[in-house]
Amino acid sequence: MPLFINRDRMFAHQVHLLEHKLRSKEERILELETENAILHLRLAECLGKLRRDHEEGTRARNHHQHQREAQEITRATLTKLLSGVQAVKQDLSEVFAVYLSFATELEEQSKQLLEKVGQASLTRNGHCADEVQDLQARVAALERSLEEERERCRAERHRRKELHNTVVELRGNIRVHCRVRPVLPFDHVQSHPSGSGPASSEEVVYATSDDTVMVNCIKTGTPVQNKMFEFERVHGPEDCQETVFEEVKPLLTSLLDGYNVCIMAYGQTGSGKTHTMMGFQPLEEHSVTQQEAQQGIIPKAAAELFRLISEKPVESHTVEVSVMEVYNNEVFDLLAKDEQGNAAGQRRDVITTSSGTSQVTSLTYAPVSNASEVMQIIGSVLKRRAHCPTLVHTDSSRSHLIVTLTISSKSPNALALARRLQSAKKDMQRTTQKEWWSPRCRRANPAARHLSDEHLFSSSASSPCPSPLTSPCPSPRNSMSQTPFRTKLQLVDLAGSECVGMSGVSGAALWEVSCINRSLSALADVLGALAEQRPHVPYRNSRLTHLLQDAIGGDAKLLLMLCVSPTQRFVTESLQSLGLGTRARQIQKDLPRKKNNTLRVK
Repeated sequence: MPLFINRDRMFAHQVHLLEHKLRSKEERILELETENAILHLRLAECLGKLRRDHEEGTRARNHHQHQREAQEITRATLTKLLSGVQAVKQDLSEVFAVYLSFATELEEQSKQLLEKVGQASLTRNGHCADEVQDLQARVAALERSLEEERERCRAERHRRKELHNTVVELRGNIRVHCRVRPVLPFDHVQSHPSGSGPASSEEVVYATSDDTVMVNCIKTGTPVQNKMFEFERVHGPEDCQETVFEEVKPLLTSLLDGYNVCIMAYGQTGSGKTHTMMGFQPLEEHSVTQQEAQQGIIPKAAAELFRLISEKPVESHTVEVSVMEVYNNEVFDLLAKDEQGNAAGQRRDVITTSSGTSQVTSLTYAPVSNASEVMQIIGSVLKRRAHCPTLVHTDSSRSHLIVTLTISSKSPNALALARRLQSAKKDMQRTTQKEWWSPRCRRANPAARHLSDEHLFSSSASSPCPSPLTSPCPSPRNSMSQTPFRTKLQLVDLAGSECVGMSGVSGAALWEVSCINRSLSALADVLGALAEQRPHVPYRNSRLTHLLQDAIGGDAKLLLMLCVSPTQRFVTESLQSLGLGTRARQIQKDLPRKKNNTLRVK
């Protein structure tokens, strides 16, 4: 039986083997091509490196060559400059020699002229000499008379100012001061592109005297109209911080006399309110004198307060500070801390007590012992005050800042005062009949029954009683006590009073501007109601006026510091501020009441 061979299968197997060898060859070809490409890349890298090395060498040679050329040029230039300097020195020496010759000649000529004048004066006749002496005597007399008139004028002006302040004190009016700031760089803004109107940087507000402000109202096509405003004191752009504070300082003495004092800065953004109240921090390399000169009313008032306290008996006064801001018609305590002890402004409520005074609930007070501690506390919370950039100022305050210094004072020791009074009467007591000293024992002496307790302690001519140390009656130590009283110094930096169009804000900042304008309008309404003596004063229309009710309409001594800009760009806001100050001057407040610290005998 013949063997069957499947040729198709054999051919298929051979084809498969050939295909496998073909794939192997193709893979080998790919590997060789890859190695060839890698070798080409390495060759290109080597060629590029050689080319870069060649270029760097060429560049270095060129650089060295340029340096050598530059050095040669520099040497040539220095040689020319040196020769020029030598020539200038030669010229200067020649000029100096000429100057010396001229000076010597001029001195000789002046000596000759003086000798001739002396000879001429000696050759004058006696009549001319007498006339000259008479004229000199008359001139000297006129100068003395003029100086006397000047002194008399200064004395009369000082007396008029004192009388005016006395009248203001008696009438109870609000003191109004005005400060006109100098022109600043941001004032130079063209508000009329067509050029038809006045330039925005033109000065139209002037401090014409120490109590008068003049405003030039410029309108296109109409003559210039001058408006005059009078205040208790007007500061011009040339007045420094110390000059402004000197007019404020007398109010601080009233604090320790038992009166509340409030100083409030009003004006538009950029008019200088914060500069007037706080000043600005100078550079560290400035001297202490320069730093003090840049301080505003708040640091200077704190320093003056502690200076006055240092003149009093030790531990007779204690001072506490509180810092608040009125933002979006809400009162925030900037000294308050959260539950973790971190500083965070907390919202507070304003209430009216049973005595009719306004009070902030749960307000934080920090005890202080010197002015530096006060400024450290204020500086630590100022960064939490609301700020926002506007078209007028890049860092405009958006809240009303209120810094309050509360002074707790103790009345004099009544027993020590009584002993001093009795010691002064010792000589008189020796010549009079011995009487009981204590007011409780007046019934033991009929002649002394008509004397009152107050008369015993205040009259030195009608109290011949012996010293309490020799009195058989019980000592009045338990019936006399120290009566502490509290006074407040409120320092207020109000937010800007400009309109929305002037500030140029939009979005969420519009609500801030709206709240500021409403609170300042409420302040103007309160001042108007007080000036017109209306039966109802709308203090509660705003948290600001409710908080400052005791200062605006109460018994505090109030100083309103108007800060105005001098240029045409802000003339509308300046007129509004000056008008509010004029209205405030018309308010006739009750006489400031002194806190009761009299001696009381039970």
